[in-house]
Amino acid sequence: MVAELERRYPPAWAEQWDRVGLVLGEPRAPVRRVLCVVDVVPGTVVEALAAGVDMIVAHHPLLLRGVSSVAPTTYKGRIVHQLIKADVALYVAHTNADVADPGVSDALAARFGLAGLRPLHRPAPGSAAHGAGRGIGRIGELPEPMTLAELARHAAAVLPPTAWGVRAAGDPRRTVRTLAVSGGSGDGFLADATAAGADAYLTADLRHHPAGEHLAADGPALLDAAHWATERPWLDDLAAHLREAPGVETLVSDLDTDPWTVHAASPAADDKEPRREG
Repeated sequence: MVAELERRYPPAWAEQWDRVGLVLGEPRAPVRRVLCVVDVVPGTVVEALAAGVDMIVAHHPLLLRGVSSVAPTTYKGRIVHQLIKADVALYVAHTNADVADPGVSDALAARFGLAGLRPLHRPAPGSAAHGAGRGIGRIGELPEPMTLAELARHAAAVLPPTAWGVRAAGDPRRTVRTLAVSGGSGDGFLADATAAGADAYLTADLRHHPAGEHLAADGPALLDAAHWATERPWLDDLAAHLREAPGVETLVSDLDTDPWTVHAASPAADDKEPRREG
């Protein structure tokens, strides 16, 4: 199983700061049942143990930053102990799955039916990840043009549901034909969306100042969804691929691991006239 994962998502494609690959488990141990998750958290560990899986394949690293202890009295240590005691392996495919073709953003783009896909941000020439079709994010054409307001409602309908939902920035009446998407935190690629000529850019974790400056410079309209919701679609593609291995059963976690659990719109928000941009 490790060999198959590394063929599809070579660890060398990951960013230097990232921590991908096998975290726990014997590389040659047989794997018959796999749980695909975005986050390794107590809730998804409970799912894994209840389902009797042999391996968890996660998008986000459990041990991204150095730790001095994995004692069971710590948050991450407790998870490590639970998995080892249950003989459950843990494998991570993170930024190497982001740049893959197909990868995380291809699955996100499919939710919108985007056609003519191309990378939003290509790896640097000479890097291990450089190659045709690979890169962070995707740009494509919507099946039919939508206004930004319509696209925001459509995004909320086609993405996995969260309390966060989807918020948009820009003229609600702006016509969107070309959409850029990037699963996960994507405000580092605002300039790429502008350079690509996208009408709108959907990602997660957009920050106040970068978003405001981007719009003031006449950049594409923005749609900000929950981080988990933009990466959850990839799990279906991952599970389908792993299922091709003989004798492997794959499960997908739908546990919403987005930390935000309550959303309340301002009472007057629906009464305001749409704000004109420019």
